[in-house]
Amino acid sequence: MKLSNNGLTTTKVWEEKGYAVPTYDREKVTKETKKNPTWLHLGAGNIFRAFPAMLNHRLLNEGKMDKGIIVGEGFDYEIIEKAYRPYNELSLLVALKADGSVDKTVVGSVVESLRMDSENEAEFNRLKDIFKAPSLQMVSFTITEKGYSLVNPRGEVMGDVQNDFKNGPSRPVSYMGKLTALLYERYKQSAAPIALVSMDNASHNGALLQATVTEFVDVWVKEGLVDDGFKDYVADKDKVSFPWSMIDKITPRPDQDVQAILKEEGFEDTETIITSKNTYTAPFVNAEEAEYLVIEDTFPNGRPPLEEAGVIFTDRETVDKAETMKVTTCLNPLHTALAIYGCLLGHTSIHEEMKDDELTALIRKIGYDEGLPVVVDPKILDPKAFIDEVINVRFPNPFMPDTPQRIATDTSQKLSIRYGKTMQSYIDAEDKDVTQLTFIPLVLAGWLRYLMQVDDEGNELELSPDPLLEELTPILSAVKLGERDKETLNKVVKPILMRQDIFAVDLYESGLAETVVDYLYQLTEGPGAIRETLKKALN
Repeated sequence: MKLSNNGLTTTKVWEEKGYAVPTYDREKVTKETKKNPTWLHLGAGNIFRAFPAMLNHRLLNEGKMDKGIIVGEGFDYEIIEKAYRPYNELSLLVALKADGSVDKTVVGSVVESLRMDSENEAEFNRLKDIFKAPSLQMVSFTITEKGYSLVNPRGEVMGDVQNDFKNGPSRPVSYMGKLTALLYERYKQSAAPIALVSMDNASHNGALLQATVTEFVDVWVKEGLVDDGFKDYVADKDKVSFPWSMIDKITPRPDQDVQAILKEEGFEDTETIITSKNTYTAPFVNAEEAEYLVIEDTFPNGRPPLEEAGVIFTDRETVDKAETMKVTTCLNPLHTALAIYGCLLGHTSIHEEMKDDELTALIRKIGYDEGLPVVVDPKILDPKAFIDEVINVRFPNPFMPDTPQRIATDTSQKLSIRYGKTMQSYIDAEDKDVTQLTFIPLVLAGWLRYLMQVDDEGNELELSPDPLLEELTPILSAVKLGERDKETLNKVVKPILMRQDIFAVDLYESGLAETVVDYLYQLTEGPGAIRETLKKALN
């Protein structure tokens, strides 16, 4: 079974092996989509193929849409050339269920793939034509939070962005420069309305996208590089909207066990593709079954009927509450706790960690005991039921090949969001005492212990990428297992614990620093101290 238009002509063979194939006329859908595009997606990674592309695929199968998606990639062009075009833009979605079964669906909703590369005149001109099309209703994004940034971790404007600020929309090289240049083409053509929808797992993602695009527009207008009216166009919510969204679906790298299953069944296109930019992809995507997408319903040019595929459309306040619930209470804080302690204790998969009594007890305490009392309830999703599913179904899923090492990436950038909101809620509440928090401080102490680059057995620990490692690890290198006193330890970590950019609150001012230092003192007693500290705290 080959993943191609020609390969799908043997429909019966696929179906006999349990593979669902498109029931719509893909050739007709492709023709209609290219002629009158309605949905362009930027960011061709695994989450797009596992979620937005699948939503469109379902609606095509059900006859509720007649157009597919065009996808563009503005960072890693090899994804387009190696994971899309050789397979006629088809992909295989393998949904990994907690009961051990899998659903296998050939997704055919993506009908065209493009390099978002201004140096490639033909492909960038094609993107310009798509942006100019009056039929285009939405451009969605899964480009990771870094894709919206104009500055590096030191706060300096990046070189590509500086060049784009100076040179205008003629040949941009930064992601947001290219997007703004394409939007300018739409403005010049007809100033037709459009929705720019970030689907990235970032707080207030729509505002983040809007701020970045607006900064480009402001600079270009000020320098006389674009028409003054472009600024009014982008600022008019009835012309250009930036809906907020909350997305949740775990989509790990291609898994070897899944590859083995597919090979055994006769599916031939299973090889993992590792690009020169270290993107891991494949002709197939493996992902969990659970998925949530909540979007602010502001689409000035109309939108696809995605509510028919399970998307929740609502107002901005509710989206914000749903995102806050997930990121600060019900999922992300639990994930980060498992990542930190999983790395320290030698775990290499999230689902294996869920067999660890101390770690499952820890995330229960963080979620139910410390998070739920101050959770932001969006009403459209039940917070307790959400945590129940995370702890009892999603994290323990033995077929989800996710790792604490992956989740530990960029932890310094996550702590303020994942724990800062809860800590601040306790500080602000008249009936709460922030110093009574026990398990969030234990996670923060665990992160400091992680930065020592030594695991619980005393062996060297390789840390996941993080922009602050070079700054923070030398500070923690002064702490040695079994060779410390609490007063000295406090002096060493005080510059870190005061940093509101890391924790959202000054842990000394809030009264939590003493608890964190106490835990760190216990965690550094010697080999085995991490396990013993967890047991003691949890009992």
